[in-house]
Amino acid sequence: MPSKSLPVLPGATLGILGGGQLGRMFTIAARTMGYKVMVLDPDFSSPAGLMADVHLQADYTDADALRQLGERCDAVTTEFENVPAASLIALAGWCRVSPGADAVAIVQDRSHEKSWLADNSFATAPFALVNNEADLDTALAKTGTPALLKVSRFGYDGKGQARVATLDEARAAFREFDSQPCVLEGFVTLEREVSVVLARSDDGACALFPVAENRHESGILDVSIAPARVSDSLAQQARNMARDIANKLGYVGVMAVEFFIAGDQLMVNEIAPRPHNSGHYTLDACVTDQFEQQVRVLAGLPLGDTRLLSPVAMVNILGDRWHNGGPHWDTLLAHPNIKLHLYGKEAARPGRKMGHFNVLDADLDAALQLAEQMRHAL
Repeated sequence: MPSKSLPVLPGATLGILGGGQLGRMFTIAARTMGYKVMVLDPDFSSPAGLMADVHLQADYTDADALRQLGERCDAVTTEFENVPAASLIALAGWCRVSPGADAVAIVQDRSHEKSWLADNSFATAPFALVNNEADLDTALAKTGTPALLKVSRFGYDGKGQARVATLDEARAAFREFDSQPCVLEGFVTLEREVSVVLARSDDGACALFPVAENRHESGILDVSIAPARVSDSLAQQARNMARDIANKLGYVGVMAVEFFIAGDQLMVNEIAPRPHNSGHYTLDACVTDQFEQQVRVLAGLPLGDTRLLSPVAMVNILGDRWHNGGPHWDTLLAHPNIKLHLYGKEAARPGRKMGHFNVLDADLDAALQLAEQMRHAL
């Protein structure tokens, strides 16, 4: 086991598996706090790698790269859930790793995650596991139609899922997904979708950010609003449930829990073992943002204050905006209460997250109105 003591203080080297935008924002937070950062990512132009002190360009299973990362870093974290659990186990032999492999292994697979939630009495939408085509008939009877068929592994932002209304459609979708294990999820009548980002430390202390209200387009997060426009009791229920999930997982790190609200019922949609797109509002609107919090947990430091300093609306900027002469940065930056964050990605593609902006205003409705105007004007 690693013998390095906590806390890990500025001047030390922190590592991260994954070099996308979440890794980039972690790297910026860590370097701002005085840490060196080493990124392991196979992409030579990864956004985080461009900001780090060292970029190891290698696969996440590369034994030599993992050894370099583990031996040269005091602690290592992840930016996405699909890091192989075996890589986290290997790294834990050299240095501190957060989150741990056991928790990541549960939530990186939809089948395991849904089963774990059900086994621990957390409410979800109706679901059924589909391991082969013969399971589909029984699964549809359980969930009803229409339903969503989702691959158990490596699906994100609407990818790897299909809406199905009949057995024939479900069979076609399953074959399109190469007959890999899936989860079939029944539809519920939604009023809102919300999420809770939290951090949990080694001693079980938990700091929760304000509940965010989320709107999606084509399976991709479009707008997040904080504080969420829900009752205080429902917001507290979401925070309590997110804390309970983190405690039962024995989770150490930053994580997000997404919820469906149907009537007065709160149902868990997904768990993300990392900072989350819906928590990007914290970069400008909270005392401590989710990436500084990730550094703090990883380094064994006290958790930061998560108070909301201003109501805020966050808008994702997708690669679609680079067409037809956009984006119109001058229009966006003409507003002094808008904070722009771009991710340093070289190629803009439709549906690809290229950045986001936060609109801050003491009046939440005014923040949301300006966010909507800029969303269309950009």
